[in-house]
Parts: sequence; structure tokens; C-alpha cells
Amino acid sequence: MHSVKRFIPATFVVLWATGFIGARYAMPWAEPFTFLASRFVLAAILLVALMVVLSSKRATRTEALHATGAGILMHGVYLGGVFWAIHRGMPAGVSALIVGLQPLITAVLAGKFLGEAILPRHWLGLGIGLVGVIIVLWPKLGAIGGGVTPETLAASLVSVLGMSAGTIWQKRFASGGDLVAATMWQYVGGASLMALASLAFETRTVVVNGELIFAMAWLVLVLSIGAIFLLMMMIRDGEMSKVASLFYLVPAVTALMAWALFGEHLNLVQIVGMAITTFGVGLATAQPTTQPTRARASR
Repeated sequence: MHSVKRFIPATFVVLWATGFIGARYAMPWAEPFTFLASRFVLAAILLVALMVVLSSKRATRTEALHATGAGILMHGVYLGGVFWAIHRGMPAGVSALIVGLQPLITAVLAGKFLGEAILPRHWLGLGIGLVGVIIVLWPKLGAIGGGVTPETLAASLVSVLGMSAGTIWQKRFASGGDLVAATMWQYVGGASLMALASLAFETRTVVVNGELIFAMAWLVLVLSIGAIFLLMMMIRDGEMSKVASLFYLVPAVTALMAWALFGEHLNLVQIVGMAITTFGVGLATAQPTTQPTRARASR
């Protein structure tokens, strides 16, 4: 089992990166909040069926409330903000660069609220990883246009804060129960927020075609079920600063996928940036030879 767990971080990064590819297929055919609400509802229904098949233990009222709160932040606020900003014209490269702040924000919050000892080596790795992300995305930043507005910048920053706060919430309050039940309640939270946002701000117009169906199926099964289960396992078993640093690898892997699938240009500078990012993540996540004394006990 331990040997299998070694592959979870790499598998998670690859699966998570496909989410941006799926969004590229879906966004021309549906408004962001409407699409996300539908995606989360479908994921919740599938998880209810899985709970029945596996005879999963039901979440207590407290566990359900905490999981719902984490889902509102991790799925509703995070994805809602990212999708809305891109839908309003925010270049994907700029959005990804702002989202790249998430590991640093999570490390700060983990030190404050979880009592995790963030060593100088971890800070150095996080900093190097951020530099690598900037290098990877730099060629894409030249296309900044009217989509970069105070509103889209605010939405992107709120989404980053939502993901960071949601993972901390999940680690501190919602990691002890059944994994399937907790994930189902997360999607209840995310779907509720997106449904309200869709009713308030969108026309709920959807064009059903092959691309939209493919994107929905992929994002529900591979992202909302597969990748999120892996993320929940890493949050439950690992330190948040190390788990969060994996998000630095997502832009590089996404760039490789876009190059392979859509013929997007990938130059030598970006490849160097990918190597720098990988080194930074390795530095931030490497296991020390001796376990450091925690700065504070988890509360």
C-alpha cells in the first residue's frame, strides 16, 4: 500500500491539470456558474450511489457541516472565481499565475492554524517553485487585454484564498470521517453556492454538443471524483504546505498537455521553468532524514 501511495502526488498533478483542458472545451457552450453547478450535482449523485454500493458510513451532522463548508470554499469559491474571471476575458496565463500564489498562502495559513513547522528549506522550495511557474507562464502574459480588470483580478484572488482556506478547513475539521461521505457533502456545498450564483447572475443558457458532453463527463469522473479523492487522501495523511506545493506543477503539466493537444507553442525558456518548478516542489516536499520538532501542537 505504501508503494502505491508514492504515486498519488504525481497522479493527482496530471489529473488536476486536465481540468484546465476540460474547461477549454466546456466554456464556449455554457456559462461558468451554471456549468459548475451541474458538474457538482452530478458528482454528488455519483458519490451517493458509491456510498450505497460501498455501504459507507454516513457523516455525522458536524462532519457534514464541516465538509459542506470546505466544499463551498474549495469547489464553489475557487472554481467559481477562476471560471468567472476567464469567462470575462482574463487570460488563462494571468489567472494561472495568480492561482500560483496558493501554495504560499496555504503554507502561511498552515503554520498559523494547523501548527505546522514550515522550515527554511520549505520556504525556499515554495519560492523557487513560484519563480518556475512565472517562467513557464511568462510567454503567455503578453496577450493581456481588456479582460484584466479590477473585477477579474479580485475574482482570481478570492478564488486563491478560497482554495487555501478550504484545504486548511478540510485538514483541521473534516479529515476524520468517511472519505466518500465527506466528498459528497463537499459537492453539496459547492453546488449550492454555484446554483445561487447561477440564479442571480446568469441566463443559464447551455448549448449541448459533443464537446460539452465530453468535458462534463471528464470533469465529473476524472476531476470531481478521481482527483479530489487523491487530494483528500493527501490532505488527510500529509502536511498542508507540502500538499499545496504540488499545485505549482499544474501550470507546467497543463502547458505540456496544451502543446500536445492543441499545438500551443512551448519554448526552451518554458521547459527550463518546468525544471525549476519541479526542483522547488521537490525541495518543499522532500522528507527530512530526521523529523523536526513541531513549532506548536495542532489545535
